[in-house]
Amino acid sequence: MNQHSRAIILMNLGSPGSTEVKDVKKYLNEFLMDERVIDKPWLLRTLLVRGIIVPFRAKNSAEAYRKIWTDEGSPLIVISRQLQQAVQQNFEEPVELVMRYQNPSAASVLKKLHAENPQLKEILLLPLYPHYAMSSYETAVEDIKHQHRKKKYASVLKTVKPFYNNEQFIYALSESIRPYLEKEYDKILFSYHGLPQRHIIKGDMTGHHCMQVHDCCHVASPAHKFCYRHQTVVTTELVAKALNIPEEKLEQTYQSRLGNDPWLLPSTQERLPNLPGEGIKRLLVVCPAFVSDCLETLEEIAIQAKKDFLNAGGESFQFIPCMNTQPLWVQTVACWIRDCFNGSEEMLFQ
Repeated sequence: MNQHSRAIILMNLGSPGSTEVKDVKKYLNEFLMDERVIDKPWLLRTLLVRGIIVPFRAKNSAEAYRKIWTDEGSPLIVISRQLQQAVQQNFEEPVELVMRYQNPSAASVLKKLHAENPQLKEILLLPLYPHYAMSSYETAVEDIKHQHRKKKYASVLKTVKPFYNNEQFIYALSESIRPYLEKEYDKILFSYHGLPQRHIIKGDMTGHHCMQVHDCCHVASPAHKFCYRHQTVVTTELVAKALNIPEEKLEQTYQSRLGNDPWLLPSTQERLPNLPGEGIKRLLVVCPAFVSDCLETLEEIAIQAKKDFLNAGGESFQFIPCMNTQPLWVQTVACWIRDCFNGSEEMLFQ
């Protein structure tokens, strides 16, 4: 077996082990008990998650997963594995996959890499999240850093930064959308995963910019480095420019709301039934917060959102799949890894 001094880890969110309610409960408990997902004191979080949310949500979530489950398993896991294998073809160094929740875990993959490569000196971590949020990118990175420190591995862990405005990402994303613009459409909806507004305010290092300054996403600030809302706006604007999408045919919304706290607006679920009444009969929907299709895209958008839109009088609804394992996306990921291995720090989180 060849031993290597460098390795690559791709990291994504995670998925239940099966569509059985018990496995969905296990996944939801781990996910929602994360203090960066539900940022409440431990006791209140425990009461909410284990006493209210999971008992009432697990059955419905299991049913939603069954609608999209494949013979190979969870679409997110299957697609992420396929991406891992496609990227591996470009490197001699091992490319591994880690999920923030459930399996494969950071602890198990780090242990495997160091056992198989005793001379391992450098691990490049590429979180598959285009935008920074404490409930996605941050928790993923902090978890693997914790596991790395816990075992006192001698290797150095380097992390690729959020790539929401990266020229190669914007190009790959735009090209994945372009074929769907060839047919007549009334509007293209950029639907991003939502966040509680308090997450945006909490992540503002200045303490006085995000959601406090007029048009804050377009007013320069150090807060933008950690601002999910700003970064999603930038992605939408860059893609719209690359594809020459007219302003009147473009809208940005946020999906997947959980709980009663104020979340980012406008809401995808609230906007969809209103669009047909505004003359939007032919709708395209893309979800740029995700690079791999998952429950939030395949069930929430491609199935449920489509139903809501058509029932409200819409005539056609086209979900645009994530980049998944499209060759241009694989090439982009491989290019970033090569640049990092060749000494470039442009893509690294500082």
